[in-house]
Amino acid sequence: MTNLTQRRLLRGRILDFKRAPVNEDDKAAYSYITDGAILISNGKIEATGTYATLASTAPDAQVIDHRPHLLMPGFIDTHVHFPQVQVIASWGSQLLDWLNNYTFPEETRFADSSHSSAMAEHFFDLLTSHGTTTAVAYCSVHSTSVDAYFTEAARRNMCIIGGKVMMDRNAPEALLDTPQTGYDDSKVLIEKWHRKGRAYYAITPRFAITSTPEQLEMAGALVAEHPDCFVQTHLSENHDEIAFTAELYPDAPDYLGVYEKYGLLTPKMLLGHSIHLTPREIDLLAESQAKPVFCPTSNLFLGSGLFDDAGLRERGIINAIATDIGAGTSYSMLQTLNEGYKILQLQNQKLHPLAAFHWITRGNAEALGLTDRIGTLEAGSDADIVVLDARATPAMDLRMQRAETLSEELFILQMLGDDRTIDEVYVAGKSVKRATARKQKAA
Repeated sequence: MTNLTQRRLLRGRILDFKRAPVNEDDKAAYSYITDGAILISNGKIEATGTYATLASTAPDAQVIDHRPHLLMPGFIDTHVHFPQVQVIASWGSQLLDWLNNYTFPEETRFADSSHSSAMAEHFFDLLTSHGTTTAVAYCSVHSTSVDAYFTEAARRNMCIIGGKVMMDRNAPEALLDTPQTGYDDSKVLIEKWHRKGRAYYAITPRFAITSTPEQLEMAGALVAEHPDCFVQTHLSENHDEIAFTAELYPDAPDYLGVYEKYGLLTPKMLLGHSIHLTPREIDLLAESQAKPVFCPTSNLFLGSGLFDDAGLRERGIINAIATDIGAGTSYSMLQTLNEGYKILQLQNQKLHPLAAFHWITRGNAEALGLTDRIGTLEAGSDADIVVLDARATPAMDLRMQRAETLSEELFILQMLGDDRTIDEVYVAGKSVKRATARKQKAA
């Protein structure tokens, strides 16, 4: 086992961001060091700089040489469904049919603590093998699933956000709570897990369709009582979903108005999808500072629509990006960027490779308000680091023979990369990908 008290120097090419770059010439937005190093100890980054400088200032440090690979902050996934690990790649129609035919039956299994624990181990293995070191997850309605999720994350010392879904209608009986039990169970789980170690709790009414007004009122009470918790739900993913929500809440001005009425809109709110928005909803997002979450692979898989990243950013809205496993089709944030690039292309919106990698690191950390902990390689940050090999496959190696710039390399990673591209992952300073591979091989 790695001795985390020992200082270690990770050597390689280093890429870190200060803000979203416009292009490669926007040097003030990022730092790129061709022979760089990251000094880590006790799970934290002590310093990032040139190898020559840090090697001379920390001669006692163990050097781990990752050259010629690229080191950057670990990836952050801001919308994923923990109980859907075994329904990814399930053939479906559109959102509501997919939920009823696959997701809801699968989530009933998470009432069992042993099943939840087994799935949590697989879930976190898959995240880290794809370079993801922080995720924001929906658990099932059962407290057992939440306990399994946070217990496994704590065992790995991962910075993780999650919560029990609250839903008291329009789902199978085995998945329903009540306004009171949803509140009570969430309250207990907040006390048990929120800000314990690297964990944060997200108050999680699944979406307006599966919650009565009484339950959303109780969710609002939780938000008022625990303002430092995150809030997560879904918004305007699908036209049928929006129409059904309007039937259930006929007095609401629009879909977002439902959440507005019950006091759920805060800067710590994450709204999955947010595709088909009205002008009033966009105004309200800008005013409340709630964060839309772009889920490109699931939006394409379910035929939901095209996310207007540029239009929302023009209003000063901070957009996050995520895999949305299991309607999302890959655990890889690289493949998420791949499909996101194409969705934006269809709208004549350009995603520069440097801006793309900012998005899945510092950009998502900014959406979460956690740039002091994750998403950067700055001194004092938690040592969550990914090591990327742009020559990991024959196709990538062949393409890299013609690459001349950092942006070209990043675009190759973005379009052709997957878990094979992730050479190593550090979580709070501990190497995890190769250790996981050895464990799986032994099993």
